[in-house]
Amino acid sequence: MKTYSTLILMLLFVVFAHAAKVDTLDIASAAMKKNIRTVVIQPENSKSKEFPTLYLLHGYSGSYKDWVSKVPAVKELADRLGIVIVCPDGGFGSWYWDVANDQNFQYETFVAKELVQYIDVKYPVIKDRTKRGITGLSMGGHGALYLAIRHQDTFGAAGSTAGGVDIRPFPNNWEMSKRIGEYASNPEVWNTHTVMEMTHLIKPKSLELFIDCGTEDFFYEVNCKLHEKLTYLNIPHRFLTMPGAHNWDYWSKSVLYQLTFFHDYFSKAA
Repeated sequence: MKTYSTLILMLLFVVFAHAAKVDTLDIASAAMKKNIRTVVIQPENSKSKEFPTLYLLHGYSGSYKDWVSKVPAVKELADRLGIVIVCPDGGFGSWYWDVANDQNFQYETFVAKELVQYIDVKYPVIKDRTKRGITGLSMGGHGALYLAIRHQDTFGAAGSTAGGVDIRPFPNNWEMSKRIGEYASNPEVWNTHTVMEMTHLIKPKSLELFIDCGTEDFFYEVNCKLHEKLTYLNIPHRFLTMPGAHNWDYWSKSVLYQLTFFHDYFSKAA
């Protein structure tokens, strides 16, 4: 198997000869009683075989089309690496939670259950947790880890790039208090909704994890603390830091490492 650095160089300099197929769909959510716009990227020869699946989540104030429009290379990478990439709309400030008593915000159920079931039926994907991963940026990085930890029977690997992996230092930001109440009056709810306090739920040898963050990112410190906690608890993971801030310039680079990690994981799980 090629090393991380070798494959990254190949991805950076190769001239892509194929073109992935991109579908934009409205997928019905029974939990929310509405359609959720979703982009699905298929490798070019998707009619001839089945592929692993990567669910790629957007950040706060973003949408389903962020990855394909702002990092067009994702389409070629899906084709080159042989991965079906699924980019659902996560709503405005949903944090990919199921919010109690709010039908409009049942994004955990949609992504981890309804969407996975739809993709497994409609697309040429391998229906096995070891061939299914999830990652994302910022809010989506937190969401990917949150969903993977809570659904280890569905996802075999999870990643996060510049993820808000501990929401508690930011109690007044990004619509979170509208979803789970004010931190001052609901600290236990916040604890159950932040990745930093979910590490005890990770089963041995259940999830392979890759976390990265830019050194100038406002989420850098919480990512370092998550890395330290995972290390202390002897939970295997990969952790990468590179120069960069909380922006698309960094994410367009980090996604190469994220996709390479998942390619290696899917290949190893063969």
